[in-house]
Amino acid sequence: MIFASDNWTGASLQVAEALLVAAGGHAPAYGGDPLSAEVGAAMSRLFEREVAVFFVGTGTAANALALAHVARPAGVFFCHRMAHIAADEAGAPEFLSGGSRLHGIEGAKGKLTPDALETAIRLYPPEAVFHGQPAAVSISQLTEAGTAYTASEVAAIADVAKAAGLPLHMDGARFANAVVGLDVAPADITWRAGVDMLSFGGSKNGCFAAEAVVFFDPEKARGFDFQRKRAGHVFSKSRFIAAQFAAYLARDHWLDLARHANAMARQLADGVEAATDARLALSPDGNEVFAFLSRAADQRLKSAGALYYPWTASGLGVAEPGEDDILVRLVTSFRTTPGEIDQFIGLID
Repeated sequence: MIFASDNWTGASLQVAEALLVAAGGHAPAYGGDPLSAEVGAAMSRLFEREVAVFFVGTGTAANALALAHVARPAGVFFCHRMAHIAADEAGAPEFLSGGSRLHGIEGAKGKLTPDALETAIRLYPPEAVFHGQPAAVSISQLTEAGTAYTASEVAAIADVAKAAGLPLHMDGARFANAVVGLDVAPADITWRAGVDMLSFGGSKNGCFAAEAVVFFDPEKARGFDFQRKRAGHVFSKSRFIAAQFAAYLARDHWLDLARHANAMARQLADGVEAATDARLALSPDGNEVFAFLSRAADQRLKSAGALYYPWTASGLGVAEPGEDDILVRLVTSFRTTPGEIDQFIGLID
């Protein structure tokens, strides 16, 4: 019963096999190989327009380098208070952008709202040299609360950002789960809704270590190669990241993996809702389930070997747990089985 994180899960068989194939023979280095070019073309087909794609090794690098690319002196990046870039990346966006700062904004269910974003931006008037300059807006898809921004919600955030002259970045570490959960085309919740840059994640959903920064206007990617190189994310054997993405995207494999993870989360959430010793904190939009467990159920689960993390209510915008409850996050993956779900629910029923 491994519900700690989809980061714990290995790689899909198709991705593993693609790496074995890539391990043979020779190919040009530093992204000059044919497979890297093929993945760039596949991404353009996926997003229904020409895009610029840059491989990196981690999601933190993707987020921090994307934001560093649009940084300015005394720059301020706006995000949710509990966004991964603010809470879990050890200051990487500030460091790689040369000292920009993050302005965290409150929002229920892990989401920014247009009004809250507009209010935050107004705290930094362009004529005031004392407070900093707005530089970019970043949203997460899925959010840290496991929720998904609909296309209209993304567009509403983009409208505020564009009115202030700010690019919109999307942290898509669980982008596949959002696409499947919303049942939309990838373009619908990215560039069609006003997103300028996407951190496209594969590592949580079947890859070994494959992340990319996608620019929806290739002209706006000029110079990003230098940002990436300076941060140590230009790989001499780039074809190994390309091989992962090639297998990941082929025949919608990435969506099939996410579809299974989401289905397992829905089964888990339904079981929690029906249980006597647990209750759902938020309905999942993807593969993350947040639930209140009784302390007795928590002990039974841990004694049986279940793995999951406690969570804080403030980041979700839900009520604090009672004295006899704890709030936990349960993450499913493409490797989660119905049997694991049944075993877990049997211990809280």
